[in-house]
Amino acid sequence: MGLRIYLDGKFVDEQDARVSVFDHGFLYGDGVFEGIRAYHNSVFRLKDHVDRFFDSAKAISLPLPVNRAQMGEIIVETCRLNGLKDAYIRVVASRGIGDLGLDPRKCPVPTLVCIASSINLYPDEFYEKGLTVMTVPTRRNGPEGVNPRIKSLNYLNNIMAKLEANIAGAEEAILLNQEGYVAECSGDNIFIVKNGVIKTPALYVGMLEGVTRNEVIKLARAEGLKLEETVFTRYDLFVADEVFLTGTAAELIPVTNIDSRIIGDGKPGPVFSQLLTAFRELVKEPEGPEAVIFK
Repeated sequence: MGLRIYLDGKFVDEQDARVSVFDHGFLYGDGVFEGIRAYHNSVFRLKDHVDRFFDSAKAISLPLPVNRAQMGEIIVETCRLNGLKDAYIRVVASRGIGDLGLDPRKCPVPTLVCIASSINLYPDEFYEKGLTVMTVPTRRNGPEGVNPRIKSLNYLNNIMAKLEANIAGAEEAILLNQEGYVAECSGDNIFIVKNGVIKTPALYVGMLEGVTRNEVIKLARAEGLKLEETVFTRYDLFVADEVFLTGTAAELIPVTNIDSRIIGDGKPGPVFSQLLTAFRELVKEPEGPEAVIFK
């Protein structure tokens, strides 16, 4: 038996979860999505993810057919129906069915989907040895175009970067902004450590505001570590004592090689290890009652 998928107001078997070829999400990437984790019978930071989802939809003038509380209930119920206590959840909203033209006014009813499935993480060896990553020629979208703060279905900017990393044999791609400052990776936010100070790109550099990123910032400060949201270049990556990435799927993962430069001593560093331990303790804490999958 397959998964149960939420699709436009009802739960259907995965083989029946079909979207029209005239849906503008399929035709033009006209929509938004959200990636969410459930740990230990509870959806992690449900409110933060729902808020970001609604903010993305508002930014592209996409009216959602449910309110925030209802969206939270759909997410939890999708996990429950599939018997998932630990899961990766994908919520998608598109402009809906229209014609072959661009005009969003031709799409009167948006499409809303929620999928919950098992999670596939990076292999354990990458957490023990670190990732090899590279900066890529593709630059991050500027805020005057498809603003990276919008988690849109048009992810070709990220995919082009990932393709370039794949071709070069790297596990992840680092994107710079148009001014040459480090923005983020194809699917993760990035942190460096130098002389005991943690730095991560400021939002104005042009990047997605990661939920895991924000949690790591809070954890670092709670642990008494100095942290700055700022700007930095490839040079700062190369000379860093540590580099690590954060993301919903990856959590925190170390980087030990960037553009053929060994980072630090070539091993995951103590700041990364401290924050990963703190994060994995954090996700064991139950969320509020609205996020609990099985009561």
